Amino acid sequence: MKSGWIATDRRDNRINESLRSKQNSVLTPGRAHNAARNRVDYSDMPTDQTEQLPDHTAIQEFYDGVYYRDTNRSPPVPAHLRRLAKKLAPLNNVRLLDVACGTGRWLEAAAALGGLPAGVDISKKAVEVCRRALPGADIHCGPAEKLPFNEGEFDFISCLGALEHFIDGRAALREMVRVGKPNAVVVLLVPNSGFLTRRLGLYSGTEQTDVKEDVRSLRAWRDLFESAGLTVLHRWRDLHMLTPSWIFRGPWFGWPLRAAQAFALPLWPLSWQYQVYHLCVIRKV
Repeated sequence: MKSGWIATDRRDNRINESLRSKQNSVLTPGRAHNAARNRVDYSDMPTDQTEQLPDHTAIQEFYDGVYYRDTNRSPPVPAHLRRLAKKLAPLNNVRLLDVACGTGRWLEAAAALGGLPAGVDISKKAVEVCRRALPGADIHCGPAEKLPFNEGEFDFISCLGALEHFIDGRAALREMVRVGKPNAVVVLLVPNSGFLTRRLGLYSGTEQTDVKEDVRSLRAWRDLFESAGLTVLHRWRDLHMLTPSWIFRGPWFGWPLRAAQAFALPLWPLSWQYQVYHLCVIRKV
């Protein structure tokens, strides 16, 4: 049997075919960047996308002043992101957008397999680091709810561990649908309110709860995705916690509990998982 997620479910063969069909033409990232940009910049958005913008000032201040405060360079690409890129291959010559790209580690993993990366993030500091890590990529600073791209630009869109922190998640999803091509692939990683450790009262969320963290059930996430114009084809566990760097994070007395949780995740059903990947396609006429 062939390896990879594509061989595990016949429904997903059309995703593989869609990605392969993109490789017949060579695409280029295209836009020039203003390296001096140091705040949320709406100037390069389509004119009809700049009305009624929500206030993202507090969000941006948190990510620049707290979340990315000590970040001056992109850390090495972790193994779980390299595995994810291989799982979603082929990516060669695929125009790929990562929403909330941070310092660009996922984009680096995708670019290593031939993907043509673009990204957007609310944090000016993260964007600066990402541009240094990926000097040829199309990276912008701005909110996910108003993406600075034209309709139908991308073959592949990702948003990994960020949708729950957006001011308006539905608006962000609709923007992803707008900038994606018909039948484009969309990969979303979201937290699960059914996470067993959370239900037992042993976990209350990430540090980003200080600004916003919207945790839903898997059913509620699916309903949200479908309301925005996506069809969910496949879901799977996020097992990035099965690493020493995650287990041995924080005070030593917490390591045994973290280890027990990490090694339990592969055995728990999907409904008990911490985060779950959703592989979707865009529905467009």
